Amino acid sequence: MKFIAAYLLAVLGGNSNPSAGDLKSILGSVGAEVEDDRIEFLLSEVKGKDITELIASGREKFASVPSGGGGVAVAMAAGGGGAAADAGGAASAETKKEEKVEEKEESDDDMGFSLFD
Repeated sequence: MKFIAAYLLAVLGGNSNPSAGDLKSILGSVGAEVEDDRIEFLLSEVKGKDITELIASGREKFASVPSGGGGVAVAMAAGGGGAAADAGGAASAETKKEEKVEEKEESDDDMGFSLFD
């Protein structure tokens, strides 16, 4: 990832065709390890390609990757439906908040002294 970031930084800096030396210079400026074989592989993959087209194709590929957002839908479906379920969820959330506030107050009293006593 750091090699791609260095390549993108070079392109954003105005160098439309960065060399391995350019990438090494960028990576070296932040103290990152430089691996010549990975830099050469990256440069061979992007050679002659437009960066905006590469980013667009990467977005398309990334959109098809599941991101694990299905847990919310499952939890809502398992909880039942309707306003009754929502009201019950809200009441339990309020109870949890009150419990947390009470616990915090109790822990302050457990010390046995206060700065202002």
